[in-house]
Amino acid sequence: MAVNGADSVAIHIEGLASSIEKDMASNDPFMSPNCCIFKTPTILYRLNDKAYVPDAFSIGPFHHGHPNLADTEKIKKKYLHGLISRSPSPETKLRDLINSVNEVQTEARECYSKPIGYSPDEFVKILVIDSCFIIELFRKEANQVPREDNDPIFSMSCLQQFLDHDLILLENQVPWVVLERLFNKTKEEHDMPLIEFAIDFFISAFSFTEPPPMNQTMIKDIKHIPDLIRKWMVSSTEQVEESPCLVSFRGEKGWQPMPCARSLEEAGIKFRRVESKSILDIKFNDGVLEIPPLLIQDTTETVFRNIISFEQCYPNCEDRFTSYAILMDSLINTAKDADILGKNEILDNWLNPQDAVQLFKNLHHNTCYNEYYYQSLSRDVSRYCQRRWPRWRAALVRNYFNTPWALFSTSAAVMILILTLLQTVYSIKR
Repeated sequence: MAVNGADSVAIHIEGLASSIEKDMASNDPFMSPNCCIFKTPTILYRLNDKAYVPDAFSIGPFHHGHPNLADTEKIKKKYLHGLISRSPSPETKLRDLINSVNEVQTEARECYSKPIGYSPDEFVKILVIDSCFIIELFRKEANQVPREDNDPIFSMSCLQQFLDHDLILLENQVPWVVLERLFNKTKEEHDMPLIEFAIDFFISAFSFTEPPPMNQTMIKDIKHIPDLIRKWMVSSTEQVEESPCLVSFRGEKGWQPMPCARSLEEAGIKFRRVESKSILDIKFNDGVLEIPPLLIQDTTETVFRNIISFEQCYPNCEDRFTSYAILMDSLINTAKDADILGKNEILDNWLNPQDAVQLFKNLHHNTCYNEYYYQSLSRDVSRYCQRRWPRWRAALVRNYFNTPWALFSTSAAVMILILTLLQTVYSIKR
């Protein structure tokens, strides 16, 4: 039977409407409440793709099977063998570990933001091998278990550099719940808590200065390694913004950026290196900006970018590292600013000054932040800069007392002026 045009259009509309109504009726959430391991957003990835992808070691399912990472699979399996071989019953230990991960494999799968294209067996295998590799690596790094003479990770400098990069990547992670289960299943005498092993491994990520002992009770609900590093820094911060500046999406509300280091120095503000538990703990007291030291090395950008990426992706996550990146970008506009902070031993820069400038200029680009955690600090500094005496005093020191010769010549001129004045007064009295 022939169907006229009107009937044909009506049939298509009804079918399409039914399909959309069916889709709308789905009760699936936007994302699983367990979701915490994300693929880097394209808008961040295109700024520096190398900061988000592994160099040598795939951890978790997202990069598993990549041809460029295949060579290190043998190392990971060797580490797994070493771990279970120390067990009183090696023949059953592996099965015990597999069963332990299988019990949480559904929860672990929900931790990833993208569908996992592996069967349950394959997924559990990836988690067991990669997690046991990390656990064994942490123990070897802390000298809790012997290192073999031919272990390439500790005999080849490049592999250690690769690991410092690869283990901090947001999309190259296994859930902390899996790490913790397998760590507890393989616990050995004199073992530290897993948190301490991880912090010990990343202890020099931000500074060569060893921080004070960490209060583990302050770090809860860890999602993965980047989240642990972030929580470690945030929980150790003493200076807390009472009311962080809220930034609207259509413009900046109450926004007040920090002047650059050179402008602050010209305004009479001094910089002081302070030892602190956290790099985030920046304070301003009586004309002195107190900043904990920061190590700038090849992996610094990777660490910051991936923690900032986590803050961008994880729901209701405070923009603490993003705020720090904004503050440092404000302070460091030119190589001269980097030199000022370096001269005050605040920046331990292993790169050249211009690279340090570019690092902070790009860190927070294309990020969206709802709160700025250094607003009170920036406001106090700006108010101090508006006072005249500190600026005059700084200009006086800079122009007349910045070198021994300038000090000598200025003192001589003042002395001559005083003697001339005394001679004039004496002549008048006579």
